[in-house]
Amino acid sequence: MNINELIIYRNLEYQELFKDMACLMGYADCDGRPDAFHCAGQLVELAVNYGFEGNLWHCFLAFCLANNENAYTTTCEITGAAGGSLDRLAREDFKIFKALFDYDIHDLAPAGMWNQLASYESSGKGSRVFNKRIRDRIVSLAVKLKESADVEEFQDHVEEFYREFGVGKFGLNKAFRIVEKDEGQTVVIDPIINVEHVYFDNIVGYQLQKQKLIENTEAFVEGREANNVLLFGDAGTGKSSSVKAVLNEYYSRGLRIIEVYKHQFRALSDVLEQIKDRNYKFIIYMDDLSFEDYELEYKYLKAILEGGLGKRPDNVLIYATSNRRHLIREKFSDKRELDDELHNNDTVQEKLSLASRFGVTIYFGSPDKREFETIVKALADRYHLDMPEQELYAEANKWELSHGGLSGRTAAQFITHLLGRK
Repeated sequence: MNINELIIYRNLEYQELFKDMACLMGYADCDGRPDAFHCAGQLVELAVNYGFEGNLWHCFLAFCLANNENAYTTTCEITGAAGGSLDRLAREDFKIFKALFDYDIHDLAPAGMWNQLASYESSGKGSRVFNKRIRDRIVSLAVKLKESADVEEFQDHVEEFYREFGVGKFGLNKAFRIVEKDEGQTVVIDPIINVEHVYFDNIVGYQLQKQKLIENTEAFVEGREANNVLLFGDAGTGKSSSVKAVLNEYYSRGLRIIEVYKHQFRALSDVLEQIKDRNYKFIIYMDDLSFEDYELEYKYLKAILEGGLGKRPDNVLIYATSNRRHLIREKFSDKRELDDELHNNDTVQEKLSLASRFGVTIYFGSPDKREFETIVKALADRYHLDMPEQELYAEANKWELSHGGLSGRTAAQFITHLLGRK
C-alpha cells in the first residue's frame, strides 16, 4: 500500500510532511530517508499552533482529512454521504489512511522522541488558529478514526465530521478577509485568526436595534427571506460590535463573515463565485463604509446589492456600518453644480440610491447622560469594580468631556482606564 495510490486526497496542505512521514513508515517511495527529527519538529509546531494533544500523528492525519477541499469533501458538506462512485473512490483512499492510522509510531527511531509524540501533553494554552470547539472536535476525530474497526466505520466518522462542521477553511474558521493577487488571478479568501469574542449580552442598551438585527439574521440562517443591512449612526455606539456579535452567536449554525474594504469592491463578483455553492451562510461585512464624491467604487457595490444581471447567491447577505446615513458625501457646493445640470434630479438619485438598496437600516444614536451612566455601571459590575456609584458617575462624566463625548466606546475606555489603575 502506497500513498501514491491516493485518488481524491492527493493535494494536502502539508503534503511534504505527509509524504516524509509515510516514507519513514514504508508507505511511500523516497529518494533517501527523510529526517525523522525534522518531521517530529514539524508535528510539534502544528500541535502548538492548533492545540493538538495525544497522538500527534493521528491528530495530523485527522487535520489533513478535515482541511482538504475536494470533490468528495465538499459534496459531503452539503449532502452527507456522497453516494455512487465518489463514495467508493473515497473508500479506497480511506484504506490507505486507515493503514497510516494503524501504524504505531512507537516503532520509529529514536524511540524516546516518538514516545513523547504518541502521548503529547498540550501546554494548555489552546489553539492559536481554531476555537476550542473545532480544536476539540479534530482531536476527538483522531481518536475515533484510530478506534474504527474497519474502513466503513472510518468513512462514517469522516462523513459525520463533514456534515457537522464542513470542510477546509470555511468549515474550520469563522471570519475571513480577501487578498487580491496579481491582476487576472483569482482573489484569495484568507481566514482571520483571533476574532474578538463579542456577544449581544456584552452590548449594553440598544435593545430595539439588536432585536432588529437578530430577527434579520435569524431568518437568513434559517433559509428564509432576509435583507441586506446598513447600521448607521454616531461613532462608538456599538455598530461594529453588533456585527461581531452576530458572527459569534450564529457561527455554530453555519454563519461566516468575509470582511471587504471599499477598494476591493471590484473583486466582489469573484468572491461570490467562490462561496455561492458552499453549505454556509455568508455575510459580506463592510465596516465604516462611506464614499467621497470623487470615489466611484460604490457603483460596484450597487450592482452587487441589487441591479446587476447576475443574481446574488441565496447564501450571501451584505452588512455594512457607517457614520453616514446616505454613505456618499454631499456638500453645499454640490447644489451650485447641480444648478448647471440639465437633469439635476438624476444626480441626486445616483447618490441616494446606494443606501436605499439596503432593505434594513438600523440607527445607533449616542446615549444621553442617563443612558451613558447605565452603560458605565453595567461595565463596572461586569468587571467587579468596587467604587461608590456617585463617585463612579462623577469620574465617568469628567472622562467623557475630554475623551470623545457620550458613547459606549467612551464608557468602555473609561472602565479600561479604571482597571489599569488597580
